[in-house]
Amino acid sequence: MYAKEAKQFLNLCVEQALQAASCVNQLYEYLPKQAPKGKVVVVGAGKAAAAMAAELERVWPYADVALNGLVITRYGHGCATQCIEVVEASHPVPDHAGQVAAQRILDSVQNLQADDLVIALMSGGASSLLALPVAGISLEDKRAVNKALLNSGAPIEAMNAVRKHLSAIKGGRLAQAAYPAQILTLAISDVVGDDLSVIGSGPTVADATTFQEVHQIIAQYNIALPANIQTYLAQANADLETPKTLENSQAHVMITPNQVCESVAMWAKNQNVDVWYLGDQISGESKEVALVMAGIAKHIQASKAANSKPVLLLSGGETTVTVKNPHGKGGRNTVFLLALLLALKGQKGIHALAIDTDGIDGSEDNAGAWMDEASYQAAQAAGLDGVALLAQDCAYDFFQQLDQLIITTPTRTNVNDFRAILIT
Repeated sequence: MYAKEAKQFLNLCVEQALQAASCVNQLYEYLPKQAPKGKVVVVGAGKAAAAMAAELERVWPYADVALNGLVITRYGHGCATQCIEVVEASHPVPDHAGQVAAQRILDSVQNLQADDLVIALMSGGASSLLALPVAGISLEDKRAVNKALLNSGAPIEAMNAVRKHLSAIKGGRLAQAAYPAQILTLAISDVVGDDLSVIGSGPTVADATTFQEVHQIIAQYNIALPANIQTYLAQANADLETPKTLENSQAHVMITPNQVCESVAMWAKNQNVDVWYLGDQISGESKEVALVMAGIAKHIQASKAANSKPVLLLSGGETTVTVKNPHGKGGRNTVFLLALLLALKGQKGIHALAIDTDGIDGSEDNAGAWMDEASYQAAQAAGLDGVALLAQDCAYDFFQQLDQLIITTPTRTNVNDFRAILIT
């Protein structure tokens, strides 16, 4: 397989992954089998929220039961809907638009009756978009904590445990407010293990994390807190805890990262390519994961018989980056790929890409980046110091200068990282 063919193959892997991650034709089977007796309120948040709302409207089977409500998505990730309002707000750092919309969502589920139904459409990104801090904490306080969490290297589970305990809507509080109405949550997973209480910080499901764990996370990752939040956490007691049980909540994960990777693996095998699938639960520092992946790719290449099939090394999950340069540019997938490139040093016959399936790697305009066997030499010829740029958290700049960023339109879905390494 030539380099051009390898790149085309990897691009097709991305297309297959995004198609498998789409909510289209994935939602209907989870809807109520009988028409709700009361009214139906639709709420939601996340990068896939607008697409999920549009799909719900398309397949809703009860013409005599109206759908009304509001979902929040990232700027640029909205789409046309008929009766469910779509509001766009800031991600990953929350803004006033998200706060206002989150308050409207919370207000919309209060004073409901037992025959009413709330359908909650949740996907990755909801934590930042549902920006409704508890009393005594300002939006600026939440923004500061969010930035500190994003730069800390903490896994998403830890970040969301903190977010839940500073929120008036996350960690099951939305379901608590909706009682006695029933809540049906339909989610697209962007977290390792597909834990519904972690997806979007679980506003509609019970929360097992505690204030004690929050204190431990803050200490472990040395997270700086504004004074108001320090005061709130110091005074927090059992009465302020997130709900540990919820009688009115049922939830389903519609799409998982594993399903997406398995779909790509099956497609690749049909293209006469062998597949090594490492699973959807890869985590850890992006640079360190890259070193492991480079070692596996080298092993596959060294042990592969001449003229045998190409091998596709697939993995999903969510790596992390501990940011040292707050002015650097490059998300976890771009960092991963630069570290991989430096570890391989232009080794022949290895091509790779890494993207975030929402189309945004970190906070830049790229989904990720790609590399081939010529990238290392091309960087040297261009005078790019990859080691220095990686240390300065400037992986974006490296691939931008090589014209090897992957830039997509908003995908309106999110199943986290997708990494594909092709060994020819």
